[in-house]
Amino acid sequence: MPTFEWKGTARNGQVQQGVLVAESKDAVIAMMRRQQVVVTAVKEKGKELAIPKFGGSVPPQLIAIFTRQFSVMIDAGLPLVQCLEILATQQENKTFKRALIQIRQDVESGSNLADSMRKHPKIFSDLFTNMVAAGEAGGILDTILQRLAQYIEKAVKLNSQVKSAMIYPVAVISIACIVVTVILWKVIPVFASLFAGLGAELPMPTVIVIKLSHFIGDFWWLIGGTIATVIYALRRYHETEKGRRVLDGLILKAPIVGMLMRKIAVARFCRTLSTLTASGVPILDGLTITAKTAGNAIVEDAIMATRKSVEEGKTISEPLGDTDVFPSMVIQMIAVGEQTGALDTMLSKIADFYEDEVDTAVAGLMKLLEPVLIAFLGVAIGGIVIAMYMPMFALIGQVG
Repeated sequence: MPTFEWKGTARNGQVQQGVLVAESKDAVIAMMRRQQVVVTAVKEKGKELAIPKFGGSVPPQLIAIFTRQFSVMIDAGLPLVQCLEILATQQENKTFKRALIQIRQDVESGSNLADSMRKHPKIFSDLFTNMVAAGEAGGILDTILQRLAQYIEKAVKLNSQVKSAMIYPVAVISIACIVVTVILWKVIPVFASLFAGLGAELPMPTVIVIKLSHFIGDFWWLIGGTIATVIYALRRYHETEKGRRVLDGLILKAPIVGMLMRKIAVARFCRTLSTLTASGVPILDGLTITAKTAGNAIVEDAIMATRKSVEEGKTISEPLGDTDVFPSMVIQMIAVGEQTGALDTMLSKIADFYEDEVDTAVAGLMKLLEPVLIAFLGVAIGGIVIAMYMPMFALIGQVG
């Protein structure tokens, strides 16, 4: 029998790899599945047999629509294979269409739906596939799909709020920098030539602006290269374990923005864990999946530390409170949910509350940023204009 090299993810989120002797690639996947390892790639004697990962991305909005339509069809009593065939036929996104066709073929060959979806991790996340598996095991796949659709829709809304909070100030500051750069690069040299021809004595603000203009004109390549290098270096640093923790920690500690990011992290954690626990996913698996979807290394570490404590027999609220990441009100409400046996309901209420808090925080941030950005533009452009007119005022006074 051939020898296969495999790579996969264990239940605790750790990446594992090894070598197995088996009849086929499917046999390797089945053997590792029994050991609760999700295989992501299999390789035989240098021949790549990676599990299909269709290129391109699928927007979460499309996945939400697919999930809701899938739920309605299952609830109406249509066979699983027929549902997948109909949904694949009407799908316009080519990447998603190919994946659905492959999933239909796998299900038709005898695989269960969750395992078929796991072969497409770029489209269906661990959260999605684990909930589908729970739905299949409990015979409530239509209900699980409805919950998934609601979860994805709320997640899309939350992400759009984050983007709206970041895009506006970044866009305004970028436009302001471009305008100021063009003025200094193209307009100021004209005034500098005029002042040189008149032989006027220039005040200090005007000298500073002209020297800044000369620097931009002579070293624009250095400025552009420095900015690009800094951005590239930060991105590369963020890709490392240490860098990700350092930068994500700084984001959480940043004034105003840090509080907003913390609220978003709490809302995402509570919504994800609530959806998973309500769907029958084991709490340890739920915490692992929730940590992966946290979006922040500090929050992810806090959740994984909580998972380790829960594995040792503790409650969720106790170790979660020791992390200093989640507010005390959230810890107390989770503790009440655990004591009353309604953890999923309590987490859902916390998520609703913090999603409303994010709405309010984003609106407040926009109102705060508008005058700050207007003042920034006024000082930057107004300062340049005043600096250029100061010598003219002095010349007019001399003539008078």
